[in-house]
Amino acid sequence: MSYDMAGTAVTAGPHGSTPDGAAPGPLIAALDIGGTKIAGGLVGTDGALHHQLQVPTPATGDHRELMAAVDRVLDDLARHPHWPHVRALGIGSAGPVDTARGTVSPVNLPGWREFPLRDEAGRHPAAAHLPVTLGGDAVAMTAAEHWQGAARPYRNALCLVVSTGVGAGLVLDGTLHPGTTGNAGHLGHITVDYNGRPCPCGSRGCLEGLASGTAIARTAAELGWTPGPDGDATATAVARAAHGGDPLALTAFDRAARALAAGIAATATLVELDAAVVGGGVARAGSVLFEPLARHLSSYATLAFTRHLALHPARLGTDAGLIGAAALTLHHLPAHS
Repeated sequence: MSYDMAGTAVTAGPHGSTPDGAAPGPLIAALDIGGTKIAGGLVGTDGALHHQLQVPTPATGDHRELMAAVDRVLDDLARHPHWPHVRALGIGSAGPVDTARGTVSPVNLPGWREFPLRDEAGRHPAAAHLPVTLGGDAVAMTAAEHWQGAARPYRNALCLVVSTGVGAGLVLDGTLHPGTTGNAGHLGHITVDYNGRPCPCGSRGCLEGLASGTAIARTAAELGWTPGPDGDATATAVARAAHGGDPLALTAFDRAARALAAGIAATATLVELDAAVVGGGVARAGSVLFEPLARHLSSYATLAFTRHLALHPARLGTDAGLIGAAALTLHHLPAHS
């Protein structure tokens, strides 16, 4: 569903995919690297996901163990009968990333600090002949949603991933805008509360500290909300309680939505957005997030050139990482593809 700034829900259609047995044209190998899993896939130049797999991320491992897990995913992809059709490798990674240098330093993967992931992946025997493109995971999600998802109709869009943290990416004048090092749109670390809590990034009052899943669970606990018999105190449990009408859980989501609305409105004021697309695990809470988000957005996005801003849930779900990693390569595909 999509939501206008009055909170009215509008139906949106799903994206498509094709089965493993379909005869492909040129393909892109894609990696989606996060704190809990490393996923791999084969994606068509039409955005169809033909094949995917994943392995657990050795989050406490050193750089060798982490790279060995990436190599295992590439090994499995290279054994697929469609591998000869692959023309490029795209990688979306948890960040920070530095796309100019091809390095990654994921906050939740201490084994990688300024790790040359782009070059290391390019040394895999099956990928040695391929151009390799690296991007941050939120930028990859943005590329996916603009290519095949909810941001596709818009020339100027902000796409957010609201999960354990808050990440985002920008599409400006019809083109993905990753910035010099691939970190443009880092919305989770703009200050929305000048007297707020210190943030691990070194600033204070950051959007991530108010609107992430972690923040929602903390806010609910501070308000006095208590989990049910299963003891689940995560944002998912708070969302269930909110759907059941629990006033404290609803307040926790309302506060997160207000912080998100302030960040989205500020971005819209700065660069003139047509749409904001919200994905990630917290977005799966549905109406308990999107209805207050639309309401607060209407009170923050008040200038004439921001009032038309459309609000949409992300459409591609868990496939966005792989489709987005593939999308990052499109400008670098060989001409014969």
